[in-house]
Amino acid sequence: FCPACQALQPPAPRPDLFRLMDCDRSFRIDAEQLQRRFRSLQQAVHPDRFGQRPPKEQYYSEQHSSLINKAYKTLLSPLSRGLYLLELRGVEPAQETDCDATFLTEIMEINEKLAEPKSEDVLEEIETLIKVKQEELTREVTAAFERDNLQEAKKLLAKMKYFANLEDKLKAKKIPS
Repeated sequence: FCPACQALQPPAPRPDLFRLMDCDRSFRIDAEQLQRRFRSLQQAVHPDRFGQRPPKEQYYSEQHSSLINKAYKTLLSPLSRGLYLLELRGVEPAQETDCDATFLTEIMEINEKLAEPKSEDVLEEIETLIKVKQEELTREVTAAFERDNLQEAKKLLAKMKYFANLEDKLKAKKIPS
């Protein structure tokens, strides 16, 4: 907002999402603090509050609201937060071929189980496995970032991406057709 006239201003071209959401630039975040900041910002700039304002401010409100949603979603998810941290540090994300053969075999086996006819027991088993692996990888990524080992974080985030894809496939499989 303009300090003089209180008119809403356009968002910065490439804002730092951590700064926007008032978080430290760290892999470890306080999800409750993030949610409070999200609600506070949305309350201030939500388009519903700008219906009677000039069209330019209405447009800026939509831009800010969209940016705040993107920041919240990016920082809340460990995978997207980690990838964003790498991007901020100028590190390219890992390619799919960067994972070791043992890991890729494990992913292939889970994919094969998911491709089999639907069995609730198998789906629950896969869901538990994915959850455990994601939690384990999140702890390892946290440690890698805290040691400032960006290459290790990059490799671990590539693995997290595989499990996120499996999670999406699992959700699609569980939805009744």
